[in-house]
Amino acid sequence: MNDASEWQGRVGASWAAQWRRTDRGFAPLTERLLQRSREFAFTAVLDVGCGAGELSLALARGRPQTRVVGIDLSPHLVGVANERGTNLHNAGFDVADAAAWQPEAGFAPDLLVSRHGVMFFDDPVGAFTHLAAIAAPGAGLMFSCFRAPAENPFFTEVGKLLPDAGPPADPRAPGPFAFADRDYVEDLLTRGGWRAIDFEPFDLAMVTGAGSDPIEDAVGYFASIGPAARAAAEMPPEAREALFDRIRGVAARHLHHGMVALRAATWIVTARPA
Repeated sequence: MNDASEWQGRVGASWAAQWRRTDRGFAPLTERLLQRSREFAFTAVLDVGCGAGELSLALARGRPQTRVVGIDLSPHLVGVANERGTNLHNAGFDVADAAAWQPEAGFAPDLLVSRHGVMFFDDPVGAFTHLAAIAAPGAGLMFSCFRAPAENPFFTEVGKLLPDAGPPADPRAPGPFAFADRDYVEDLLTRGGWRAIDFEPFDLAMVTGAGSDPIEDAVGYFASIGPAARAAAEMPPEAREALFDRIRGVAARHLHHGMVALRAATWIVTARPA
């Protein structure tokens, strides 16, 4: 689990440095979210936990008359997003907590989106209640989140190689799998003031390695972000290199047509304010 201070510091800096790898991995999901966005009529978008801005920027490019605002806890990620969006007049990014963020006068989002950003809310009901309150009447909500760990070899294949920390004390604590349980998420949204809640299961091949040496590229991916990076940072050099060798073995087993890719299983959730 990463808390807010880590996203504002070390973790956010790591993800910002690796934004090209994360956008590559999430590319099929981003495309599906863009497809699903066509189900909504909107002129003002709030991207919650926007990261390095990929989804915000894609929406802004596709709809030049729509204003897109992305917010994230990490100043490093927001810095990357702002740099990437320099030439887009209709996209902007701010460092903010979505659970407390207030739009400027005249901006009422009629579509709220998030690519894997909402699972980290400290108080999900409070956050969703706040988002419903600042949304325009009849606004749409659309976000993605991971399903159960057992459905995500992207996590579990490398996770098996890490020191066993035992089961999480609270599987619903803020973190990658906090929203895996469909019934739990539906209850959170209902209590947060949302209705017409729908879940689409969406699976993708998460590319972790490509280029001239996809296996080493995959090792670099896992060594830079995620649980393996955290574990490796705490290991002595010999243990760290042994871990990387085992990750090379995982990457080799999942190397196909010049790319290392592992299955990831997600929900795409949509809703409307009550």
